[in-house]
Amino acid sequence: MTRVRVTAPRTAPRPAKESREAAQDSEVGQVFVRSLIRSQLRLALVVASGFLLILGAFPLLLAAVPGLAETRVAGVPFAWLLLGVGIYPVIGLSAWLYIRMAARNESRYRDLADDR
Repeated sequence: MTRVRVTAPRTAPRPAKESREAAQDSEVGQVFVRSLIRSQLRLALVVASGFLLILGAFPLLLAAVPGLAETRVAGVPFAWLLLGVGIYPVIGLSAWLYIRMAARNESRYRDLADDR
């Protein structure tokens, strides 16, 4: 059996966009970077607080609906199912929302840095 080695042609690495580096060095660029950091922090705090609010609402739902805490599904208490399985869609939705909004923030920053 013959061994074949497949490689890509060696190319020089692409140079980084000078506008982004220059944007970070100037005063206006530093303002853009600080603005991006603040917007990402604000987004993280909003998504985390929303997640914790929903997580805290699950036990309140169990207390508000009479008989729900004693309900069993396939021998497992409904409260365990709600907190053990029902939280995963909330985690996924929070993660998807954060990633989408963080990418939008970064895209806006890139647009501002490239326009400079």
